[in-house]
Amino acid sequence: MDLLLTHGYFLHEDEHEAKVMKPYVPLGLLYLSAYLKRAGFGVEVFDSTFADRAGLFRRLEARGAPVLGIYTNLITRPAVLDVTARARAAGWTVVLGGPESANYPEEYLAHGADVVVFGEGEEALADLLPALARDGRHRLHGVAGIAFTDEAGDVVRTVARPGIRDLDALPWPDRDAVDIGAYLDCWRRHHGGGSVSLITARGCPYTCRWCSHAVFGYRQARRSAADVAAEVAHIRERYAPERLWYADDVFTINHRWLRQFAVEMARHGLAIPFECITRADRVNDEVVGLLRGLGCDRVWIGSESGSQRILDAMSRGVTVGEVQAATRMLRAGGIQAGMFLMWGYEGEEPADIEATIEHVKRSDPDVFLTTVAYPIRNTPYFEDAEARVVGTRRWAEASDRDYRIRGRHSRRYYGFATRRLRHEVALHRLRRAPRGPVMPLVREAVGALAGRVGMRLTAAETDA
Repeated sequence: MDLLLTHGYFLHEDEHEAKVMKPYVPLGLLYLSAYLKRAGFGVEVFDSTFADRAGLFRRLEARGAPVLGIYTNLITRPAVLDVTARARAAGWTVVLGGPESANYPEEYLAHGADVVVFGEGEEALADLLPALARDGRHRLHGVAGIAFTDEAGDVVRTVARPGIRDLDALPWPDRDAVDIGAYLDCWRRHHGGGSVSLITARGCPYTCRWCSHAVFGYRQARRSAADVAAEVAHIRERYAPERLWYADDVFTINHRWLRQFAVEMARHGLAIPFECITRADRVNDEVVGLLRGLGCDRVWIGSESGSQRILDAMSRGVTVGEVQAATRMLRAGGIQAGMFLMWGYEGEEPADIEATIEHVKRSDPDVFLTTVAYPIRNTPYFEDAEARVVGTRRWAEASDRDYRIRGRHSRRYYGFATRRLRHEVALHRLRRAPRGPVMPLVREAVGALAGRVGMRLTAAETDA
């Protein structure tokens, strides 16, 4: 065997996800596994999702391959560093990939990684594995798209590798390399039906200032509609999930492709319930009809704010009116509308929070989720706020989500804002409904008032 792949994400360590219980297979690793196996490499995947660190450490001590590849993202930094240290102690060469290590190559190399891969990993690993075996970990100058430490101890970053354009040339993810039945069973146990994820494209061409483009840059490559439909048919036949998750950044970005996809899915006789994410400006009545015909039952829209001033500061390229119209169209077409919201972006004032609350009332999504903006390294938002960004813990023990911004409202303040939003929206809905019991109205009114009072009491508290 040439390579062991893992990702350092342990579901039982994620307090939030352990309550939600909607895990998906690590698609990126499974693409790597399929590609490298086809190229003749021996590859194994240790899927840490349902495992624990002790189990992974036992696998590392057993060796069996010279190279360990670890996928990195925002939430796995401490675990990845722990795994890296154990792997190096057991004699592995450690290669990291993914957006997190791409944003912090020097830091990860200093903490024990041998190589950091930038961008897509398929072609890079196919070049890197023979080079490691032939030249060693310090003489990799001829491999594009990586960073490593040379024999003098200097960090070397090689020339960038072009992105993969023909996604149809890639094999489908190697889902049989993991226990996909564990994922389906988890979903069925907690939600009444199993779900399988897939992608139809890689990357996003939009320029939202808080969003990281560390892997794909500001470009998008798209699979053919025929290839995606064939994969869906394969997924249905082999795994029989009750639903799908299209994990694209903007599923409905290309309307012509969506029409072609609808034709291909009809040709296969497929209409499997699914969820996806899109932008409000890529939704219209035709798109809603196509989605519904494909089986879509929920669309998530990144609304972020109800203040046009804040949306413009984010470079979102959409209007509040477009978000409200898209939500109404989806619901009118029988599709649930989900909404993502973000508090605390640069320049947000109390009036912008008020506008967001009114916006959600007018939009009336079926579900909405809130977060507090956090500056990801190498994004324009990070650059805007960098002079006021404060790390609250040692780099190795934290993530970009733990950054605080000096002078911004505290997390408690935004917690009360979310409480107020939730109760005011619920109260708004009750008031529009036919007259019912009084107590639900009282409960929501009290909750909204508590949110308002909490915001006032914590208005002077700052993030850092």
